[in-house]
Amino acid sequence: MKSSHGQQAQGRNGNMARNENPKANPDGNSNQIKNPEDWVTGDEPMTGAQASYLKTLSEQADNPDAFDPELDKAEASKRIDQLKHERDDG
Repeated sequence: MKSSHGQQAQGRNGNMARNENPKANPDGNSNQIKNPEDWVTGDEPMTGAQASYLKTLSEQADNPDAFDPELDKAEASKRIDQLKHERDDG
């Protein structure tokens, strides 16, 4: 990183800061949407945000059975995608 005087700026720890802006040079794999089945934490219980959104979508779809509080993160993500797809196509 260059300062206004054309010199490299030092980072907080005193090391020279590298010109590594992830927005300027994105790693092709860093922000890819991964398949929920490949998530490392996919078998953990769904998050509160997922539960809330899934409940809302199931109510909007008039399909209360679509909400299952026992779903894991990966299954909840797939169910949310399914309900959104049905909503948007219907």
